[in-house]
Amino acid sequence: MLPVLSRIGRRRSLRAGAALTVVLGMLLWWFLPLGDPTPTGTLSFSTGVRSGVYQRYGVRLEAALAKDLPHVSIKLQTSEGSQQNLARVAAGKADFTIATTDAVATYLRARKPGYQRLRGCVRLYDDYIQLIVKRDSDIQSVADLRGRKVAVGQPGSGVKLVADRLMTAAGLDPVNDVTPFPVGIDTMPKLLEEGKLDAFFWSGGLPTTAVADLADRFSIRLVPLEEPLIKQLQAAGGSTRYYRSAVMPADAYRNAQQGQAVPTVAVANVLVTTDRTDAAMTEAFTRTVIDSRDRIGREVHAAQLVDLRTAIYTDPLPLHEGAKRYYRSVKP
Repeated sequence: MLPVLSRIGRRRSLRAGAALTVVLGMLLWWFLPLGDPTPTGTLSFSTGVRSGVYQRYGVRLEAALAKDLPHVSIKLQTSEGSQQNLARVAAGKADFTIATTDAVATYLRARKPGYQRLRGCVRLYDDYIQLIVKRDSDIQSVADLRGRKVAVGQPGSGVKLVADRLMTAAGLDPVNDVTPFPVGIDTMPKLLEEGKLDAFFWSGGLPTTAVADLADRFSIRLVPLEEPLIKQLQAAGGSTRYYRSAVMPADAYRNAQQGQAVPTVAVANVLVTTDRTDAAMTEAFTRTVIDSRDRIGREVHAAQLVDLRTAIYTDPLPLHEGAKRYYRSVKP
């Protein structure tokens, strides 16, 4: 009789142990986080020229990231623009950046160092190419820049890339047919005011504060970039397919446009990282970019154009795995 009772006791003990294991498992599931841990550590974000849209957007995004990722230390780096940004991220000198798709495609096509590691996270807002002159200037087209003093952007900028291509499309040699000034948007307006420039190129979201401020204190206008020139630009092939015809709305720079819309060239921006970046960090970064759109957009108007429906299209870059996770999580 005793062995039977002993077996029954052991069975009861096993059942009780199993039940306790289930209860403990449920408690652990309830109280402990599963999946990737909350991101920690440091990350760097390469932006742009101090008074440009990349930098203004980066400053406000930094504040949003600090709120959403309290255990991550964020460092902003100013830069010359898209080309330098891509080189930094590819070399591991920055974790995230913004760059225009034409600059990305050019970097990939040239197989520059680390090109195969680049990944996309978000398609952001569009840049609009702006050619600015004094209102009473006789410059009416890109071809009229021959023999003039023209600011074309710093060597590492996306402005330099598209300015050179536009002048080439118009039949000009960007080095010999103009006097190029390799300066950024933080310097261009003052040089135009002082008569040290005849024109300057800029590529940025609308409106760019530095251009708007110049229009408020000085008489300027925007030179139209017409369809025939854009077709000639696109005819070069390769990364020029990322340029498309666009129109700057009449209220982008009210004082400069005097109620007139201006035809121009647009190119998309993308948020870029590499395959080295942690998936959880990238997923969280991507989420903040989308969630902070309206808040940042109240101060940096271009950010209002970030759209979840198109954000996933980061061509020519494949999506980072962390960004894929985010888009899957918000899929209806």
